[in-house]
Amino acid sequence: MEGHRIARREAGFIVYPVISRRSGGLSVGINLFPDRKVCSFDCPYCEVFPFESDHSFTVGAMERELRLELADAAEDGFEVKDLCFSGNGEPTLSPDFFPALEAATRVRDVSVPGASLVLITNGTTLLDPGIERGLRLAASGGGQRLDIWLKLDAGTEAWYRRIDRASVPFAALMDAFGRFAATAPFTLQTMVCAVGGEAPPAAEAEALEATVLRLCAGGGGRPNVRRVQIYGKARSAPEDPLAEPLAPAFLEARAASLREALRRAGYDVPVSVFP
Repeated sequence: MEGHRIARREAGFIVYPVISRRSGGLSVGINLFPDRKVCSFDCPYCEVFPFESDHSFTVGAMERELRLELADAAEDGFEVKDLCFSGNGEPTLSPDFFPALEAATRVRDVSVPGASLVLITNGTTLLDPGIERGLRLAASGGGQRLDIWLKLDAGTEAWYRRIDRASVPFAALMDAFGRFAATAPFTLQTMVCAVGGEAPPAAEAEALEATVLRLCAGGGGRPNVRRVQIYGKARSAPEDPLAEPLAPAFLEARAASLREALRRAGYDVPVSVFP
């Protein structure tokens, strides 16, 4: 199914199934950019290969494909863990994101009411007050209860420039993360891999831990950071071998250190590792 997912995405499909490590089973992806990659990051580990297609996104097409995919999953006996906005770039850069979220919620409520709604995001659009408000409302209440997986790959500007290669200023992005952490729940996800043959240094790991603690403190008595996912590079990317996987023991050591830092600070936030 993994190869099938990649082939379908590059062919320009809107909805695609994947067996996800972090979802713990079948995740049904929703791709708002079936014609090209659109992202505010330029991560060297990104699996999306360059492509162009004449497929276009519409909410109606997404809804039809989603109903068909969920019917196929039910027929094949799969439990759908979540409907996940990911795909060829940063989903919240699409003007169709919020209408698509509403449509996906309707389909989810009828077809797979036990499935979660997930957004995988690099958080850059939290700098836009309108999008930030929409995400906060979707994550904090109502029937949607969007589970936001917010990317935090770096604790320092130097590593941010190497692993995310974004034009968005690091300080501004961290300020936006802090404001969001004070008002809405989310999951933190961090990619840990080597870049240019170098693993993230100890100082970078310490800075990222400090950032996680600041974000936890922003929620007041109960942190809005619900969990942390540390994951490694598991798929090929166009720029290989610029980014390379690290040994599982390296990721586990990072997780153990973060768990201890959270414990000392009094935060009961689970940290999971996906090599």
